[in-house]
Amino acid sequence: MTTPELSDLDYLREIERLAYRVTVEASDEDWFSYAPDPEDATPLQRSVNALARVVRSYHFEGDGCVEEDRPLVRLVGATVFKPGAMPVGIAEDFEEACAVLGVEARPEGWALWNTWDEQGQQVTMVVSAVETTQGLFENWSRGRALDPVTPLPSQVALVRRGWIGPMTFSPRGVSRTGRGGRSF
Repeated sequence: MTTPELSDLDYLREIERLAYRVTVEASDEDWFSYAPDPEDATPLQRSVNALARVVRSYHFEGDGCVEEDRPLVRLVGATVFKPGAMPVGIAEDFEEACAVLGVEARPEGWALWNTWDEQGQQVTMVVSAVETTQGLFENWSRGRALDPVTPLPSQVALVRRGWIGPMTFSPRGVSRTGRGGRSF
């Protein structure tokens, strides 16, 4: 029997799934812990505990695990504009919001990445990386301070001064700004 050829991303997801299963099975053992290891832990117990502490990531396109040649973008937060699924706090519908932003209303929607430019000024990048942003949200909801790789030039529709909101703050954004949740 042959195994299917996995993409790099599918391979990472499969490894993470299997690692998670190891930690689920170990959770019934009285030595298993997310806390620091006790002095008498065996090397296997230490390894399983270490695995459990890091297996909390949801892999997605643009998470930096495969695209090693592109630097990460440090985000304070992000939001997604999609037809029929606009964030709370936006009065306009998708088409109107796109017109205000100055981008075409595309069926896949847009992601707004709030970050800083080289001079430390607040900027918002309007990018086509909607699935990447949803992967970020999945990780951020688990408390992982994960940033995406720099988008390709073809993925950036425009860059505006200031942050456009409302946004979902990244864990790093919460600590850097002192705010959490959704905010303008």
